[in-house]
Amino acid sequence: MAPHAEESVGTHTGHEDVQHQQENERNMPKPGEYIQFDHLPAGGPLNRWSHFMTRDHDYPGAQAMLYSAGVPNKDMMKNAPHVGIATVWWEGNPCKAVQKQNMLPWQFNTIGVSDGITMGSEGMRFSLQSREIIADSIETVTCAQRHDANISIPGCDKNMPGVIMAAARHNRPFVMIYGGTMRRGHSQLLDKPINISTCYEAVGSYRYGVLKASCKKQSGAEATASEVMDDIEEHACPGVGACGGMYTANTMATAIEAMGLCLPGSSSFPAESPQKRSECERAAEAIRICMEKDIRPRDLITRRSFMNALKLTMVLGGSTNAVLHFLAMANSADVDLTLEDIHRVSEATPFLADLAPSGKYYMEDLCNVGGTPAVLKYLIAIGLIDGGIPTVTGKTLAENVSSWPSLDPGQTIIRDITKPIKKSGHLRILYGNFAPGGAVAKITGLEGDFFTGRARVFNKEHELNSALSAGLIKDEEEGQVLIVRYEGPKGGPGMPEQLQASAAIMGAGLKKIALVTDGRYSGASHGFIVGHVVPEAAVGGPIALVEDGDLITIDAVKNSIDIIEASGIKGAAGIAAELERRRRGWKPPKMKPVRGVLAKYARLVGDASHGAVTDAGDPAW
Repeated sequence: MAPHAEESVGTHTGHEDVQHQQENERNMPKPGEYIQFDHLPAGGPLNRWSHFMTRDHDYPGAQAMLYSAGVPNKDMMKNAPHVGIATVWWEGNPCKAVQKQNMLPWQFNTIGVSDGITMGSEGMRFSLQSREIIADSIETVTCAQRHDANISIPGCDKNMPGVIMAAARHNRPFVMIYGGTMRRGHSQLLDKPINISTCYEAVGSYRYGVLKASCKKQSGAEATASEVMDDIEEHACPGVGACGGMYTANTMATAIEAMGLCLPGSSSFPAESPQKRSECERAAEAIRICMEKDIRPRDLITRRSFMNALKLTMVLGGSTNAVLHFLAMANSADVDLTLEDIHRVSEATPFLADLAPSGKYYMEDLCNVGGTPAVLKYLIAIGLIDGGIPTVTGKTLAENVSSWPSLDPGQTIIRDITKPIKKSGHLRILYGNFAPGGAVAKITGLEGDFFTGRARVFNKEHELNSALSAGLIKDEEEGQVLIVRYEGPKGGPGMPEQLQASAAIMGAGLKKIALVTDGRYSGASHGFIVGHVVPEAAVGGPIALVEDGDLITIDAVKNSIDIIEASGIKGAAGIAAELERRRRGWKPPKMKPVRGVLAKYARLVGDASHGAVTDAGDPAW
C-alpha cells in the first residue's frame, strides 16, 4: 500500500516551483503514516480528490451511486468538487411516533461508508472497520446518555451488523428498522433491467471490447461503448435505498428479520414504499412493548435465532459477508457460533431463490410476491425455520407471519423445497493446506463444484485490477487461480471487497478462472470465488507462500482448498517441505499505514474465521 505522502499527480501548473517550495515548507504527514489518495495539483480544478473516482468509467458503480444520491448531470459528475458536511451532534428534535408513545426521543448520528462508491479504490479499506465504529458510537451514546432503549436505522451491509453488535453490548430494549432496498434500474441502450452490479460487469466488457448496445439511440444513431457505460451509470441506481439484489445489505436485513430483531416485512419493503414509512411509525409501539416486557437484545440474539439467520441466508443465496458478520454479532452477544456451525447448516439447507447476483430477480420482486414474511411463513410450515423464537413484537416469529399472505402460488422466485437450485447451501467452508484456518466460498452450482488451475499471484487488489484493465487476463487451456493476497483484515488493512475484479471477469466472459483472496468479495460477486482465507498473508499464512505456477484445487463437495503441486513437487510431505523452504525466505511486510484509524484497526483486529472483530474479550492489560 502506498504511503500518504500527499504527492500530487497529474499535470503541473505554471506555479510548479512555488508549489514545490510551499509543499516542502508545509507540515505534511510523513511518508507511510497514512494511506495515499491520488489527487490533482493545486491551482487547477477543485475536484482534486474526487476526480479520480468520477473521471471516465474507472469506477462506474461509484458514479451510479452518486447519481442516485443526487448528482444532477454528467457535467457536475465530472467537474464539481465534493464537500463532506460532518455533523457531530445529538439533540432533542422529537420523532413524532416515539413522542406519541409519551416517550422522549433523542436523535444522534453515527457514520456510514458506501461500498458502491468506494469499491475498487483505497476508500474500500475503510468499509469493514466502519462496522466497529458504528457499534462503538451507538454503544457510546446509548450508555453515556443513559438511554432506556434504542431504535437503529441502518441501510448498508456492515451497518446492520454494527447496530446489532451495539445492541448486544448495551443490551437495552432495541428495534432495528432497515432503511430499505432500492428499485431496480433500466438501461435503454441494453434494453434490460440493471442494477449496481451491472456497472462492474459492464466495465469488464468495456475493457475487453465486447460491450455493445442492444438498441440504437433516440436519434437513430449507433451507440458507442462509452455511451452504453454512461447509460448504465446514469440509470443503474434510480433512487434511494440499498443495492437491490441478494447482496450483503439484503442478506443481512433478511437474516436479522429471521432473528426477530425487526418488525415483519422490514427487510423486503423498498426504501421509497408506503410500507416503509408505516414501519417507521410502528417502531415506536414496538420499542414500548420491548421496554414494558423487558425484551432485551440478548434475549433475541441466541443460537436458535442464528440458526434461523443461517438457514434463510442459504435458502436465499446470500452473501459470503454474512459469515463474517454473523460471527462478529455472535461474539458481541457471547453466543457460541463457529465456522463449523455454518458448514453444518450449509450442508443441510437447500438453495431455493432465483435472486441476483446469480439469478434474475431483485428484492423489489420478492416484496411483490409476499416478501420476507411470506418466505418465512413457508419455511416455518415445512419445518426449516424455527417459528418459536421470540421477537421485538412480543410475539413469536410464527405469530408475526401467520396473518401475512402466503407466497404467490404462481411466483418463480422461491422454488419449492422439492425442486431446489442446489440441494445444499451455496456458502462452503473450505479447509486444506492453502487455508488451514478456513476460507469461505460462494458456489451456487452454476460454476460447477470443482476447480483446478495454475496460480497467478497478485500482492494487492490493484495489481489484478490493472491487469484486467489492460486486458492481460485471458482464458487459457489450463484453468487459472487468480490469488489476491495481503488484503486481509490486518494486511489490507481493512479486508476490502473485490467486486471490481470478480465482476470484470464475468463481464469479459472469462470462464476458466477462479478467484481466491484473504480479503472479501461483495455480495454482488459471483463466479468461482473463495475469500476470507485464514491465516492471511500478512501473518505468514500459506497464501503468502504460493508462487505463480503452483497447482491449486478447490473442491466444494469435500470442502477443501489445497496446493497439490509446488515448484513441480507433488505429494503432501513434499509440498509441506517446499512451503517450509519458502517460509524461511519470507519476510513480513512492513505495516502501512502506521497511524490513523486503519492502523488502529490493523493492530486490534482478529482473523476472518472469528469475524474480524476488535473486541474479542481479551484483557486490555
